[in-house]
Amino acid sequence: MARTAVVAGTATAVSNRVSRRQAERWAAQEPPPQGYAEPPPPAPAAPAGGGEDRVQQLKDLAELKQQGVLSDEEFAAEKARILRG
Repeated sequence: MARTAVVAGTATAVSNRVSRRQAERWAAQEPPPQGYAEPPPPAPAAPAGGGEDRVQQLKDLAELKQQGVLSDEEFAAEKARILRG
């Protein structure tokens, strides 16, 4: 009885493997479904050279705060926005 179970289990495993391979072959031969579109490429990363611009923006922001044009809350919010970039 154990031998029959081993033979049946092996046959099932082989059958599943053959079925899976055949399905992969068919999928490779079929054209993509109608309306299928490639996903758009990822957006390019921001250039790393923008650091100087941020530094200048932060300097200008600090100057406005010193002049009393910006409150502490406004300064903090703008600083966070600039640093998030």
